[in-house]
Amino acid sequence: MLRRRHLGRVSFAEANDFQRALLDAADDYVMIMEHPPTYTRGVRAQASSFLQPPETLDAVVIDADRGGDVTYHAPGQVVAWAIVTVSDEPGAGKAHVARLEDAVIATVTDLDTGGRLGHVGRLEGYPGVWAHLEGRPAKIAAIGVRTERNAAGFRRTLHGVALNVTIDLAGFTAIVPCGIPDKPVASLASLGLDVDPLEVEELLGQALDARLGGGAHVARVDRGATENTGERPLIRRLRKAGVDPDAGLAVSARKPEWLRIPAHMGTEFQSLRTLTEDLRLVTVCEEAGCPNIFECWESGTATFMVNGERCTRACGFCLIDTRKPLALDPTEPARVAEAVVRLGLHHAVITCVARDDLADGGAGAIAATVAAIRERSPETMVEVLISDLRGDTSSLQLILDARPDVLNHNVETVARLQRAVRPSAGYLRSLTVLARAKAAGLTTKSGMMVGLGETLEEVDETLADLAAMGVSIVTIGQYLRPTAQHLPVARWWEPAEFDDLAARGRAHGLAHVQSSPLTRSSYHAREALDATPVALTRR
Repeated sequence: MLRRRHLGRVSFAEANDFQRALLDAADDYVMIMEHPPTYTRGVRAQASSFLQPPETLDAVVIDADRGGDVTYHAPGQVVAWAIVTVSDEPGAGKAHVARLEDAVIATVTDLDTGGRLGHVGRLEGYPGVWAHLEGRPAKIAAIGVRTERNAAGFRRTLHGVALNVTIDLAGFTAIVPCGIPDKPVASLASLGLDVDPLEVEELLGQALDARLGGGAHVARVDRGATENTGERPLIRRLRKAGVDPDAGLAVSARKPEWLRIPAHMGTEFQSLRTLTEDLRLVTVCEEAGCPNIFECWESGTATFMVNGERCTRACGFCLIDTRKPLALDPTEPARVAEAVVRLGLHHAVITCVARDDLADGGAGAIAATVAAIRERSPETMVEVLISDLRGDTSSLQLILDARPDVLNHNVETVARLQRAVRPSAGYLRSLTVLARAKAAGLTTKSGMMVGLGETLEEVDETLADLAAMGVSIVTIGQYLRPTAQHLPVARWWEPAEFDDLAARGRAHGLAHVQSSPLTRSSYHAREALDATPVALTRR
């Protein structure tokens, strides 16, 4: 099965870690994206290919494990990587490269109806795609591919092609592009072809589908500026993503029976409230208005929220305070550990607000909390629910080194709705966080909401992507609108539909799917882990 993902603008490093996770996926993938200004050095790159010191360039410089020399990526260039299985027959790798080139040639030829680019095709002895205008070749697409065997022994491809559409060609003047000094690099725009990169992305995606398997399952992030309609940005982004906010349920809409929760404020509930007040702790149960607070607190379990109670992001679904955060309290890890001891918890869940104001995104404080619990209660299983840490690998490493028993990071919604639901985050970034944690040997978990305007097919594709990242546990629950200022509920998903989503997740290879209207990230966390047949890695 072929899955095509339009990922928007993403860093080369995150895209690379994502594709390496896909190396072991059951399905084939095509990734279509663009990068911020980036120079990549292939395995045959020469130092002389940089015409000025790399450290002086106003762009990221990174080593890539693809073939070829040095090249340049920037907005306005359509990048397509294919992670597909090829045969062991001699020449299979070259045949794959030819298919990628054929897809680019077909795409550009279809766009160039007036023949502005002359003949578009190959140039003997030089990989890539070339425009032959009046007999003068100019490179419009670079190609670099490698093949590698995955854990199951299958030969898989990595990397792919980069087609110059409207990219600023000045970035190429700092290098000898692809190590070819005597032939120019061009873009479709520089050769007089006026096309939209988003149109090129779609046509190239279809051309790759036809040559790599056909009938791809497609998911795409929403891109581009929103029209200024005078509405709040949250509503404009929702419209841009194809969801009519006026068709959603009113905040006062009566909830169906399966979403009504009786309040039980018994002894355990009151005791836990007293404990959190005594130790000056914040729980996500209270701050996020979790509907399961009565059930969980009555059973003596809670999810502790660290790094303060104010978040630096303003997601469209979340009730947590977004005022300017206060300084971190260095005593917080010890106080959380004390609560774990007093409660006698076998499974502690530690979540956090996003702290983009901190150099490490708050990762150090999370790691310190894990260490404090380990010291005070060594037998307690520790689950952390973290932010994306802005994709920073060194910050994430602080948490990975603390070796929590479960690392949870929520993808929250389907690819198309990411920008509307959580504009400061990203679909690929979330998947990459999970892929990096899995590569570090941790048990990984993620969660999402439904009821925001997604389709069943989109949820299914998201579950497939989570499985491809090696995620073990997924939670799925109904979105509930906290206030009239938050995103509207598009519809109520029924209990039987949640059962179907759980079955779909298991069919994709997820070890455990906790799916019900009232499921939240930490709901029945210990039971979910107990039901997961995965090997836990501890310290």
